[in-house]
Amino acid sequence: MTQKELLYVEDAIGHEQSVICILENILNNLEDSSLASFMSKQINKHDSIKEKMLKLLEDKSNE
Repeated sequence: MTQKELLYVEDAIGHEQSVICILENILNNLEDSSLASFMSKQINKHDSIKEKMLKLLEDKSNE
């Protein structure tokens, strides 16, 4: 993986962290249970994406 690709993955991880933070803030202010459930699922989805990218970086650093 090139340095440019590594930087892209690091930026994408930062983006996912930002999205998760925004979604958590929204979730904390929701009263509708169906919307809260949807937001929780979205948080889990973005957290999964972030974890996959972190694993990718970890695997590359161990090579």
